[in-house]
Amino acid sequence: MLSLTSSVLTPASRRYARRTFAFMGGYVVLMVAVIGGVFDAVQGKPVAWLLALAAAAPIACQIWALLSFMRDSDEFVRAIMAKQFIVASGVAMAVFAAWGFGENFAGAPHLPGWLIIPLFWAAFGATAPFIRSSN
Repeated sequence: MLSLTSSVLTPASRRYARRTFAFMGGYVVLMVAVIGGVFDAVQGKPVAWLLALAAAAPIACQIWALLSFMRDSDEFVRAIMAKQFIVASGVAMAVFAAWGFGENFAGAPHLPGWLIIPLFWAAFGATAPFIRSSN
Protein backbone atom coordinates (compact mmCIF):
# COMPACT_ATOMS: atom_id res chain seq x y z
CA MET A 1 0.00 0.00 0.00
CA LEU A 2 1.23 3.43 -0.90
CA SER A 3 1.57 5.89 1.94
CA LEU A 4 2.98 9.34 2.50
CA THR A 5 6.15 7.78 3.89
CA SER A 6 6.64 5.33 1.04
CA SER A 7 10.06 5.39 -0.59
CA VAL A 8 8.30 5.18 -3.97
CA LEU A 9 7.12 8.77 -3.62
CA THR A 10 9.43 11.61 -4.49
CA PRO A 11 9.80 14.50 -2.05
CA ALA A 12 7.72 16.63 -4.44
CA SER A 13 4.90 14.09 -4.52
CA ARG A 14 4.95 13.77 -0.71
CA ARG A 15 4.66 17.55 -0.37
CA TYR A 16 1.82 17.55 -2.90
CA ALA A 17 -0.02 14.80 -1.01
CA ARG A 18 0.39 16.59 2.34
CA ARG A 19 -0.79 19.89 0.86
CA THR A 20 -3.75 18.22 -0.85
CA PHE A 21 -4.86 16.56 2.39
CA ALA A 22 -4.49 19.84 4.29
CA PHE A 23 -6.29 22.05 1.78
CA MET A 24 -9.04 19.59 0.91
CA GLY A 25 -9.46 18.69 4.57
CA GLY A 26 -10.12 22.35 5.35
CA TYR A 27 -12.49 22.55 2.42
CA VAL A 28 -14.43 19.49 3.58
CA VAL A 29 -14.70 20.83 7.14
CA LEU A 30 -16.02 24.16 5.84
CA MET A 31 -18.50 22.49 3.48
CA VAL A 32 -19.75 20.16 6.22
CA ALA A 33 -20.33 23.24 8.39
CA VAL A 34 -22.17 24.99 5.52
CA ILE A 35 -24.31 21.93 4.80
CA GLY A 36 -24.94 21.54 8.52
CA GLY A 37 -26.37 25.04 8.67
CA VAL A 38 -23.64 26.69 10.74
CA PHE A 39 -23.60 29.69 8.38
CA ASP A 40 -27.32 29.90 7.58
CA ALA A 41 -27.64 33.20 9.46
CA VAL A 42 -25.13 34.98 7.17
CA GLN A 43 -26.19 33.60 3.81
CA GLY A 44 -27.64 36.25 1.53
CA LYS A 45 -25.93 39.05 3.46
CA PRO A 46 -22.78 40.95 2.42
CA VAL A 47 -20.75 39.14 5.08
CA ALA A 48 -21.45 35.92 3.17
CA TRP A 49 -18.76 37.04 0.73
CA LEU A 50 -16.27 36.12 3.43
CA LEU A 51 -17.77 32.64 3.46
CA ALA A 52 -17.54 32.47 -0.34
CA LEU A 53 -13.89 33.54 -0.24
CA ALA A 54 -13.18 31.06 2.56
CA ALA A 55 -14.66 28.28 0.41
CA ALA A 56 -12.64 29.38 -2.62
CA ALA A 57 -9.34 29.71 -0.76
CA PRO A 58 -8.63 25.96 -0.40
CA ILE A 59 -9.39 25.52 -4.10
CA ALA A 60 -6.89 28.22 -5.02
CA CYS A 61 -4.39 26.65 -2.62
CA GLN A 62 -4.95 23.24 -4.23
CA ILE A 63 -4.16 24.70 -7.65
CA TRP A 64 -1.03 26.26 -6.14
CA ALA A 65 -0.10 22.85 -4.69
CA LEU A 66 -0.46 21.25 -8.13
CA LEU A 67 1.60 23.98 -9.79
CA SER A 68 4.25 23.65 -7.04
CA PHE A 69 4.33 19.89 -7.63
CA MET A 70 4.89 20.53 -11.31
CA ARG A 71 7.66 23.04 -10.57
CA ASP A 72 9.43 20.67 -8.16
CA SER A 73 9.19 17.58 -10.39
CA ASP A 74 11.64 16.47 -13.07
CA GLU A 75 11.20 17.80 -16.58
CA PHE A 76 9.33 14.72 -17.87
CA VAL A 77 6.71 14.76 -15.09
CA ARG A 78 6.51 18.55 -15.39
CA ALA A 79 5.81 18.32 -19.12
CA ILE A 80 3.18 15.58 -18.70
CA MET A 81 1.43 17.41 -15.86
CA ALA A 82 1.48 20.71 -17.72
CA LYS A 83 -0.07 19.06 -20.76
CA GLN A 84 -2.74 17.39 -18.60
CA PHE A 85 -3.45 20.69 -16.84
CA ILE A 86 -3.83 22.58 -20.11
CA VAL A 87 -6.02 19.92 -21.74
CA ALA A 88 -8.22 19.57 -18.63
CA SER A 89 -8.58 23.35 -18.39
CA GLY A 90 -9.59 23.56 -22.03
CA VAL A 91 -12.09 20.72 -21.74
CA ALA A 92 -13.62 22.19 -18.57
CA MET A 93 -13.92 25.66 -20.09
CA ALA A 94 -15.40 24.31 -23.34
CA VAL A 95 -17.97 22.13 -21.56
CA PHE A 96 -18.91 24.88 -19.11
CA ALA A 97 -19.20 27.48 -21.88
CA ALA A 98 -21.38 25.09 -23.90
CA TRP A 99 -23.62 24.61 -20.88
CA GLY A 100 -23.78 28.38 -20.33
CA PHE A 101 -24.84 28.91 -23.92
CA GLY A 102 -27.38 26.14 -23.42
CA GLU A 103 -28.78 28.09 -20.48
CA ASN A 104 -29.03 31.26 -22.57
CA PHE A 105 -30.26 29.78 -25.84
CA ALA A 106 -31.96 26.49 -25.04
CA GLY A 107 -33.35 26.98 -21.56
CA ALA A 108 -31.01 24.49 -19.88
CA PRO A 109 -31.25 24.55 -16.08
CA HIS A 110 -28.81 26.87 -14.34
CA LEU A 111 -25.70 25.32 -12.84
CA PRO A 112 -23.61 27.14 -10.21
CA GLY A 113 -20.22 28.41 -11.36
CA TRP A 114 -18.29 26.47 -8.72
CA LEU A 115 -19.06 23.29 -10.65
CA ILE A 116 -16.20 24.13 -13.01
CA ILE A 117 -13.79 22.89 -10.30
CA PRO A 118 -15.09 19.29 -10.14
CA LEU A 119 -15.50 19.45 -13.91
CA PHE A 120 -11.82 20.41 -14.26
CA TRP A 121 -10.69 17.56 -12.00
CA ALA A 122 -12.97 15.10 -13.82
CA ALA A 123 -11.44 16.25 -17.11
CA PHE A 124 -7.96 15.99 -15.57
CA GLY A 125 -8.62 12.41 -14.52
CA ALA A 126 -10.36 11.44 -17.76
CA THR A 127 -7.63 12.82 -20.01
CA ALA A 128 -4.65 11.66 -17.93
CA PRO A 129 -4.56 8.08 -19.31
CA PHE A 130 -4.35 9.45 -22.85
CA ILE A 131 -1.56 11.95 -22.18
CA ARG A 132 1.46 9.72 -21.72
CA SER A 133 4.17 11.62 -23.53
CA SER A 134 5.53 15.12 -23.48
CA ASN A 135 5.22 15.49 -27.26
